[in-house]
Amino acid sequence: MDPELLRPLVPQVLGVLVRRYGQFEACEDAVQEALLAAVEQWAGGPVPDNPRAWLLTVATRRLTDLWRSESARRRREETVAGQEVTQTVPGPGEDLAPEHDDTLRLLFLCCHPAVTPSSQVALTLRAVGGLTTAEIASAFLVPEATMTRRITRAKESIAAAGSTFAEPSAEDWPARLQVVLHVLYLIFNEGYTASSGEQLHRVELTAEAIRLTRAVRGLLPGDGEVAGLLALMLLTDARRPARTREGALLPLADQDRRLWTVPLIVEGVELVSRTLGRGPVGPYQVQAAIAALHDRAASTEDTDWPQILELYGVLEELAPSPVVTLNRAIAVAMVDGPAAGLALLTTIEDDNRIKQGHRLDAVRAHLYELSGDPVAAHAHYLRAAKRTSSVPERRYLHARAEMFLPARR
Repeated sequence: MDPELLRPLVPQVLGVLVRRYGQFEACEDAVQEALLAAVEQWAGGPVPDNPRAWLLTVATRRLTDLWRSESARRRREETVAGQEVTQTVPGPGEDLAPEHDDTLRLLFLCCHPAVTPSSQVALTLRAVGGLTTAEIASAFLVPEATMTRRITRAKESIAAAGSTFAEPSAEDWPARLQVVLHVLYLIFNEGYTASSGEQLHRVELTAEAIRLTRAVRGLLPGDGEVAGLLALMLLTDARRPARTREGALLPLADQDRRLWTVPLIVEGVELVSRTLGRGPVGPYQVQAAIAALHDRAASTEDTDWPQILELYGVLEELAPSPVVTLNRAIAVAMVDGPAAGLALLTTIEDDNRIKQGHRLDAVRAHLYELSGDPVAAHAHYLRAAKRTSSVPERRYLHARAEMFLPARR
């Protein structure tokens, strides 16, 4: 049973139910039960002619069963709901009129400001992506019970906020869309470089982030930032086949670029070329342009570092953050020398958003390495290794530190 058959149907079925009955939490649970039933029944037999209608029917019956089990006060409502189901929902395999694609509305609902970012990610993957709670828990290396509580709290927060299944107002639209794009970006990043565990990649997360971003792009084809985010994901994911060798992490400079996925690069570059400069420029478009420069270069030495440095300057104006400064320091080092890059890092060394993590030390170590200071490089590679929860990153950083062991007397 190919999950890719089911996942695009999830927002379609859930959208119909939420529009029809409200009660997001009950509808989302019913869709999850219908998905499990589909996996069990379709694995050993033929798939229905109309999988969407089958899922909608089963999910609706689950809702009806839920309402039947409630108190007598609710049974009158259940009877009305049952009558509506009979009138509007076809049986398995029957034709169903095309419905409006509710993917974007569901994303807005899952990414409600009342929900914490980690719960927004989890709820999006379940309600819109179609992943089971067990799959999401496995991807984020937490117990299934923990992820269940996270998703439950997210749905309770949405209900408590009184959210309805509707698009935000014109005033709220830009901010809410940015939250949606940020959540998709978080999902992709966790898949591309897992924050903890033995594996560097969580391919199911990167694939799902790209799939959902393509869906949003289909609904908003004229939005430059949506196109920019999709391009950024494609151009970054294109490098994945070359990021490891025999399980060891390889930095960009050491990767065999012949292994990069050319079709993804072509599509990403085309998106950047069509979008950049033809409307308001946003952070995702700028990041995609930087990624395109990296992907089109034959080597680190052939990379257009002055252009990348200029783009990081634009990015700092659009979306200033210590992470952007960290990346700009690398570009500064490639253009003006490692001493200039190290000087720039001092401007963010007291920023709580970054000083507790490992990336500041990792970049410092790399720049000390470039400057010919093995003692400082060794010390900062070790500090970075102690601060990361990713096993592949820790191994890489320890290996780099060992290259600069102080000479023994």
